[in-house]
Amino acid sequence: MNTETLERTTDINTLVADLSTRAKTAAQGLAMASGEQRNLALTKAAEALRRHMADLLRANAGDLDAIKDSGKDAAFVDRLTLNAERVGGMADALDAIAAQDDPLGRTLATFDRPNGLKIERVSVPIGVIAMIYESRPNVGSDAGALCIKSGNAVILRGGSESLQSSRVIVDCMKQGLRAAGLPEDVVQLVDTRDREAVKLLLHSTETVDLVIPRGGRGLVSLVQKEARVPTLLHLDGNNHTYLHSSADIEKAMGIVQNAKMRRTGVCGATECVVIDAAIAENALPLLADALHDCELRGDAAARKFLPDMIAAKDEDWDTEYLSNIMSVRVVDGLDDAIGFVQAHSSGHTDAIVAEDRDAARQFMNAIDSAVVMHNASTQFSDGGEFGMGAEIGIATGKMHARGPVGAEQLTSFKYFVHGDGQKRP
Repeated sequence: MNTETLERTTDINTLVADLSTRAKTAAQGLAMASGEQRNLALTKAAEALRRHMADLLRANAGDLDAIKDSGKDAAFVDRLTLNAERVGGMADALDAIAAQDDPLGRTLATFDRPNGLKIERVSVPIGVIAMIYESRPNVGSDAGALCIKSGNAVILRGGSESLQSSRVIVDCMKQGLRAAGLPEDVVQLVDTRDREAVKLLLHSTETVDLVIPRGGRGLVSLVQKEARVPTLLHLDGNNHTYLHSSADIEKAMGIVQNAKMRRTGVCGATECVVIDAAIAENALPLLADALHDCELRGDAAARKFLPDMIAAKDEDWDTEYLSNIMSVRVVDGLDDAIGFVQAHSSGHTDAIVAEDRDAARQFMNAIDSAVVMHNASTQFSDGGEFGMGAEIGIATGKMHARGPVGAEQLTSFKYFVHGDGQKRP
């Protein structure tokens, strides 16, 4: 290791150690704060975002300018881009989170024991959360707000491409914390583009309680490989919409068009449409019209009705495109559809369009995804749409939290045991 590399490594080690130590101290202070203080921090941060919108948009323009010759695709650029509407939505999300019930201090269960002990299970913060995400700068705002609401300190490590935007967002969050008399270190930014910082966070077992990655397979694979700290995984969104033979075709076209094209670069976008053979002849030409701006890649059965469609390859069934490309699969009924979706879904969000409620219920029971929908666009798989104000991610695992993760899902619990001199025999 040369001198320059050694100095860089030492600097990054010092930076991450300092951030995480300060976060642990701040988390202890935040845990003692009232719900009113935490809510005030959020509303004041929302005011700061609106007040500094011009600064944030200038910073975002700088981020966009820095990648203009990088070859990033349109979906990436869209995720990175902020505008007045999106910044307003970020501020509105903070206000919505502030208006929610306090997730802390809730009595989850009570037990009265024969010996007179009274036991309560009570919701408490997790502690320090490291949020590692890629190009979407609004994730920093959502994550910071949900962590403040749930009494957790958060260390934000956003994508290097969004660093200028993230600095302004975090400054607004800190303004809110100051106004509420809370420690500014509750929300911190890893202000470096050095990738070594991610590994160091993943190894910070003494100070970080939970790591949440939000990004593509590369990031998630890195976290799975390197993490020493517990993780809450957000896998990719290889989502399906299945058109059952009982589907209302007009309704189905509207759902699929929205599920794919509303925003192609978000994790809730449908990447594969699955169609019953019984309706394929009528449905596929209408699908091609509804998705005229989308490249369709179909199996042989689909191409029989749309000969100009590109032939799908095996890897298409397992691809999260995040762009205006979608695969098309024709199946022989409900059981075949369930088998196909189960084999290829990433476990994020899948949907069925059907007027037959028994078929819909069978599909929803059988598909092992975090969110399963009936007659609705997969793009509703979002914390804001679930009434959470925002989300820190869509958890695709099965432990602790699953689906959209809001403030309530960022809590743990502990037991309060009340006695009156009892001694164990």
